[in-house]
Amino acid sequence: MKISVKNADIKNEVCDVVVINLFEGVKNPSGATGVINEAVNNKIVDYIINMEDFKGEFGTFYTLPVLNNEIAAKKILIAGLGKKEDFNLNKLRELSAKIINECKKNKKDKNIVSILHGAGEGELCTKCCAKMIAEGITIANYKFDKYLSDEDKNKTAQIENFIICENDETKIEKIKEGLYIGETIAKASNFAKDLINEAAYVMTPNKLSEVAKSIDEVDIKIYDKKDIEKMDMGAYLAVARGSVNEPKFIHLTYKPKNPNGKKVAIIGKGITFDSGGMDLKPPSSMLNMKDDMSGAACVIGLFSVLNELNINTEVHGIIAACENMISGCAYKPGDILKAKNGKTIEVDNTDAEGRLTLADALCFADELNVDEVIDVATLTGACMVALGTCASGIMGTNQELINKLIEVSKVSDEKLWQLPLYEEYDKSLKSDIADMKNTGSRYAGASTAGVFLSKFIKNKNWAHIDIAGTAFLEKPDKYGVKMANGAMVRTLLYYLKECKCK
Repeated sequence: MKISVKNADIKNEVCDVVVINLFEGVKNPSGATGVINEAVNNKIVDYIINMEDFKGEFGTFYTLPVLNNEIAAKKILIAGLGKKEDFNLNKLRELSAKIINECKKNKKDKNIVSILHGAGEGELCTKCCAKMIAEGITIANYKFDKYLSDEDKNKTAQIENFIICENDETKIEKIKEGLYIGETIAKASNFAKDLINEAAYVMTPNKLSEVAKSIDEVDIKIYDKKDIEKMDMGAYLAVARGSVNEPKFIHLTYKPKNPNGKKVAIIGKGITFDSGGMDLKPPSSMLNMKDDMSGAACVIGLFSVLNELNINTEVHGIIAACENMISGCAYKPGDILKAKNGKTIEVDNTDAEGRLTLADALCFADELNVDEVIDVATLTGACMVALGTCASGIMGTNQELINKLIEVSKVSDEKLWQLPLYEEYDKSLKSDIADMKNTGSRYAGASTAGVFLSKFIKNKNWAHIDIAGTAFLEKPDKYGVKMANGAMVRTLLYYLKECKCK
């Protein structure tokens, strides 16, 4: 889909659908909606508002066919914005996704022209409105159809052009800038979704490393099994032992053209398939375990656009990629593993493998002398039980960093909820024969996993984000996204870009 802005009179733009809006309770619309209403002989007021009683509630739509060439569009789509006092940029992103999903109901509707929702009566920042519209429509227009036949692909509508019509020439450059940033951020999220939605037999550790190597303007080092052995990553290697596909440790480095002096390491859990190992998962729990590399996909997705977004922070991406498989070589319950920092771990459960790979990745990040370390992982079912599919858990060692990420998540609309790292949780990790076990009690599982990870990071500015519930969705969310969600790509890009609009 091509997204653009045009300095033109909206009623004269040739298109399949022209999109205007209406706040709840408005009886006599002004602005572009008023212009279109006048052009169609007051039908919006007389018929849709007064006779059909269209109230403009948020996310509701009314379609009006165009008769007698009153305007250049074939039909008018009126989008309800809801109450003016409740409307904000997150609502605008969501509305934009709903607009695309509404337009896609008719396969013939390929070319959409829209006003800049929110910037008029909504009184929101012009650039930010453009950014949110581009994000919303790009997210909603995504589909993973690689394995569909041409016949089935053609059953799904796809928008080709989305044009913002603006007759105030002084706003055009701001709109262009906003559209570019919003589309770029959403493209990074969609890139991550492609990696997650791909079948696990394709998206192996080696394939993941090849995708990482394809990113421009980024330095990359891929460590193979022998390299990993030399780095004494015994916990990570144990998890990889049962698979015929060898592990790949990926280190991406982005160095900005105009550095601000800050360095951040972002670690993504990279289990490209998780069978549970010797503590084998039941079939229903194993079905979508191709998503256990969603953290890694997040890292690769955001690295794909760091240069395009002109991020001024030096960013290191770290992925300990492997499969957790069952075989005669697989690691076993009761094994004693030695991590990169020398700490020993008794394997209590082979299905608690992600924290073992992250342990060595965190040790590696410590050696980079960065200012902050953030890890993103589909780590615990306990986090999903606690927070469901609408929020990710966050915990760490620096409250200021955690607060910043939570504030940014309010802008990106990827909710974060802080969970504690109480000392009391440490007791359940005690082992009689090693420094710790890899699992604790059945209670407070997300926090206990966080406490485990904290044993492998010395950096005082560390945050751990558990995306177990948000990474892969069985039902469409409010944006219409199903399956891979590209969780935390938007949030981390907003954080690095220092976006503050609300």
